[in-house]
Amino acid sequence: MDRPGTLSALAGARLDRLTRFSERALQLAGDPRLGIALLLATGIANAAAAAAPRGGWLLATPAYLILLGAVTISGLAALAVRAPTAWREWRHPAPLTDSREALRASVAVPTRAPLSPAMGRAVVALREAGYRVAVRGTRETTVVAGVRRGWSQFAGLTAHLAIVLVVAGAGIGLAFGHETTFSLLNGEQALLDQPSPGFTDALRLDGFDAAFDAGGRPSRLDTRVTFLREGSSVRSETLQVNRPGAFDGYLVHAWTYGPAVQVRATTLAGRPLLDAALPLNTPIGGANGAFVELPSVGLTLGVALEDAGTNTLRITAADASGLLDSARVVAGGTARVGPVDVSVGELTAYVTFLSRRDPGMAVLFLGAGLLVTSLAAALWFPRRRVTLRWADGSLRLLLRGGRLDDARPELDRLRGRIATAMDAA
Repeated sequence: MDRPGTLSALAGARLDRLTRFSERALQLAGDPRLGIALLLATGIANAAAAAAPRGGWLLATPAYLILLGAVTISGLAALAVRAPTAWREWRHPAPLTDSREALRASVAVPTRAPLSPAMGRAVVALREAGYRVAVRGTRETTVVAGVRRGWSQFAGLTAHLAIVLVVAGAGIGLAFGHETTFSLLNGEQALLDQPSPGFTDALRLDGFDAAFDAGGRPSRLDTRVTFLREGSSVRSETLQVNRPGAFDGYLVHAWTYGPAVQVRATTLAGRPLLDAALPLNTPIGGANGAFVELPSVGLTLGVALEDAGTNTLRITAADASGLLDSARVVAGGTARVGPVDVSVGELTAYVTFLSRRDPGMAVLFLGAGLLVTSLAAALWFPRRRVTLRWADGSLRLLLRGGRLDDARPELDRLRGRIATAMDAA
């Protein structure tokens, strides 16, 4: 007969244990020490990935993604644990405990003034000073608790949500972002991402202009480009340092640049073997250079910018047995190298572009903006709590501001307001 009741009691006990376990787990996950430890671990991982020449793989490992997930859970748990308390303290102020952080003051009450009206005038003075006030107790046990800018505590708590958004944005970028690099010569074009069916977003290099100061440092690096869709021009613009271009969700930077040269090679009989612009992006004997194969004659042609001041290049020809011949030639000149004639045109430039699509960037910037805004609000508009008690014929005032808030001027202001209210009795 008692079995249904027994089962109900067991189910209730299990539910209570589950509730207590959930509360402890939430408090543990929202512990500030755990959150700080997770953020430090994330910072160390980011620093290691940035310091290593090829450390980017570290940020794509499952361990790093698990770490980002732990930071996200910790931030949400901290917000969930503290938000109800912050709400109660704002809507129903609680008395302060006397501690080292609290500022103290006393306001004399005229002996002719009854206690209850005196407390009433103090309450009015606090409300006029911008405090939300709650009165507890009666006569000598009356305690007045007040809070000003109670919402500021939510601004501080919002920082936890902001960190979650920053971490989520970084995680989305790692999981779904795409990054592509490609090098172009003047007039060439390339897709902004890996080829895929229906993808036609592309970029064409129209020109590159650079200027240098007396010390050889670049004072201007302008890259003129045209964005293309389905082979048609959509928009032309000039990319500059720290001012990338944006197109269909892609952010495009002019990443690096270097010299390029127009080279024409023919056999001694005049048969054309090569006529192309070569980016000099390969180190050859300490100089910028390029290698190109001429399979029809079994040669490898090397072109190196030997002297950038005079635009002098060294041309080499090699076959399977080794180096056959070399010659120096100024841009615009011609040289014979082994069994081929080589004409060198004008020097131009190639530009290497970095194209990135990051769907988490908007979330990351939202989180960063929210973090800055919430911290600024918490610092510029700090929460202040006050408590008034009757003791030995005077009102004892306790005031506490934020950790970085100098609340002494506020203490003087409140004491003056309450003293004025008492004198008006």
